[in-house]
Amino acid sequence: MIGLSAQLVVLAALTATVGLGRAGWLVGTGYAVVTCLALSRGLRRAGASRLGPADRVTLTRAVLVGAVTALVVDSFGRPAPVGLLVTVSAVALLLDAVDGQVARRTGTVSALGARFDMEVDAFLILVLSVHVAPAAGGWVLAMGLMRYAFVAASAVLPWLSGSLPPRYWRKVVAAAQGVLLAVAAAGVLPRPWTTLVLVVALALLVESFGRDVAWLWRRRPTPRRVVPVPAAAPPPTAPPLPAAATARTVPPVPAPVAEPVALPPRLPVVVPSTVALPPLLPVAAPAPAMAARSGGTVHSDWRL
Repeated sequence: MIGLSAQLVVLAALTATVGLGRAGWLVGTGYAVVTCLALSRGLRRAGASRLGPADRVTLTRAVLVGAVTALVVDSFGRPAPVGLLVTVSAVALLLDAVDGQVARRTGTVSALGARFDMEVDAFLILVLSVHVAPAAGGWVLAMGLMRYAFVAASAVLPWLSGSLPPRYWRKVVAAAQGVLLAVAAAGVLPRPWTTLVLVVALALLVESFGRDVAWLWRRRPTPRRVVPVPAAAPPPTAPPLPAAATARTVPPVPAPVAEPVALPPRLPVVVPSTVALPPLLPVAAPAPAMAARSGGTVHSDWRL
């Protein structure tokens, strides 16, 4: 609510100084309301009750971006105060280097603060590209729309929604977009040099986004491949018989005989008889010498 009130105060100051028109007031107020609602929702989802020190710096930047937005929209109907527009944009870009340092020194780094900072940067680049496009060409809008095209593509391709690792070069490119667009908006360079500056800015942005997209593509989740199981082959069937074979008559089977049939007599069974075995052979008594050598005992070993 403090940010919303500050935005209305800034719009009133622009009206008193440069004469902000109705379109500027309408867009500036709508921007402030949307920012207030989005930030309140972000605080509820993060479970926080108030903004941190770095978030307040980012909120100040958001108020300045709202002023730039009102001036750009107001310039569609009359010449814009270029000096004031570039000055406010430069202050917003300088504060972009402050909120990160405040977050690190106070230990208040959060996902909400990083997202808030990124969205403010993206919207400032979009507004500046809209301001430069009538003079430089519609292709400049690609710089402002690239971030939002990436978000729209994420809804169709879920792998684009993956988490990206922190990369310092990404922050440098984002800051360079705002600075180069502000230089182009100032009109201090000749037309060819302005075009070259904008081409360099767009090339840096394409390289940064392309690297992130390639990183997400290499790490996208791949669905599991289902290997189809081949169906079992049907058993081979016998070839059909020719018509001549099927037409043959089967010989009749003789009917069973009702008369009794004489079976052969059983084989004779041999009854075992008792066989008289001869008596055991007499074993001679051991000699006295053998008994003496064996300690008075006689071994039953047949080898003795």
